[in-house]
Amino acid sequence: MIDVLVTGGAGFIGSNFVRHALAAHPDWRVTTLDKLTYAGRIETLSDVMDHPRHAFVRGDIADDVVATPLVQRSHIVVHFAAETHVDRSIASAGDFIRTDMIGTYVLLEAARNAPHLKRFVQISTDEVYGSVPEGASRETDEIKPRNPYSASKAGADRLAYSYFATYDVPVIVTRASNNYGPYQFPEKIIPLFVTNALDERPLPLYGDGLNVRDWLHVMDHCRAVDLLIERGVNGETYNIGGGNEIANIDLTHRILELTGRPSSLIQPVKDRPGHDRRYALDTSKARAHGWAPQVDFVDGLRETVEWYRANQAWWRPIKEQDAAFRAYYASQYGPARP
Repeated sequence: MIDVLVTGGAGFIGSNFVRHALAAHPDWRVTTLDKLTYAGRIETLSDVMDHPRHAFVRGDIADDVVATPLVQRSHIVVHFAAETHVDRSIASAGDFIRTDMIGTYVLLEAARNAPHLKRFVQISTDEVYGSVPEGASRETDEIKPRNPYSASKAGADRLAYSYFATYDVPVIVTRASNNYGPYQFPEKIIPLFVTNALDERPLPLYGDGLNVRDWLHVMDHCRAVDLLIERGVNGETYNIGGGNEIANIDLTHRILELTGRPSSLIQPVKDRPGHDRRYALDTSKARAHGWAPQVDFVDGLRETVEWYRANQAWWRPIKEQDAAFRAYYASQYGPARP
């Protein structure tokens, strides 16, 4: 059996990767390590908690007592664990530095002495490139993060590479564009706007809504990571993008159309400080290894809306019963309308 450690596996992308790994690889034994912070929820893994090849460990990646033995018995480490929400990083950067950078350092230190380790995948983000007014970012481009979240990910990204260059840890780095799909915590634009629209609540749209993002279905991301575990070259970085650039205002209108709600629900709010105008990725390097996105954005967005419509028992407790979430929402956009 191949032992695979997935950090942050109770979060959005991590949980989808855990499911993918268990389904696609009958010879993989998967351990999920997750601290279960506000966005990491045990409910997200409820369907695989009793899987015979899956084990769950609650713990902090920055705690070497917990993390080190898990890394050192693994053949593959896929490192998703991170604080990820730009707005939260602007309000309070400390958690991002601790988790995204110090946590990554702890894992890499453990990886230096892991006797069976064949691959360490550092999951990064297209945001490390900063705003891209035209063209598409390539892996060799300068990184210019413009907010504490992307800066913390850039630091972890380069730290991981340094452990390859200095200690020969078998690292690859992946930089993905914005993900969407099931189980995404409802603070990000698509699940927030979908769930607000379903409840006929305002959709708080930053600024003029013309900021452009490239959307990647979470399962296309999982398939890319899986392929690169097998075919990637140690020390290399790979962009993973969906090729679906769309302005936030147009995305908002699509969500309203899919939920059958009026455009009057759009509520312009003060723009985010340092809001990057556009991201875009050149994905030719990953494609050369045989990967390509499979989920059409029109279909994927419709299926995502339907998932949130059908799985209200997953997100309603967050939005309606979690006092911390409601306080956060009020601090960003004003009190949620009953």
